[in-house]
Amino acid sequence: MVRELSSLQTFFLKFIFAPIWIGLFGVGALVSLFNNRGDPHGYLIMPLMWIVVSAFVYWSCMRLKKVSVDDHNLYISNYLKEISVPVSYISNVTENRWINSHPVTIHLQFSTEFGDSIVFMPKTRWFGFFSSHPVVAELRQLARLS
Repeated sequence: MVRELSSLQTFFLKFIFAPIWIGLFGVGALVSLFNNRGDPHGYLIMPLMWIVVSAFVYWSCMRLKKVSVDDHNLYISNYLKEISVPVSYISNVTENRWINSHPVTIHLQFSTEFGDSIVFMPKTRWFGFFSSHPVVAELRQLARLS
């Protein structure tokens, strides 16, 4: 039985939030750049902030994949294409506890069409702040890493 591990928010973050945020903040940065009549150095603050924050939003949202699993395979999708990868290809599973969404990275022994590491946002847990997401242990056990 195939179970989805990714949060339903993945699609929203990847295709709605990131492009709109980057685009609207970019328009604001351009307006600031061409409309600044005060501090001669102040006109650079908004465009520089836009570059830095947009890079973080792009890095944290656009690389997310939709991940499902059964007893033998991972099913990885970028919403345009889906591939199947045997769970035996998993070499490690890590997560970033410092980002609220706890992105999980599946490191693979072999490169796939989506690369040798897959990042996904697991389903949201309430009050799971700095503890490890259970899906990390589940994937490690499924790959027999622990």
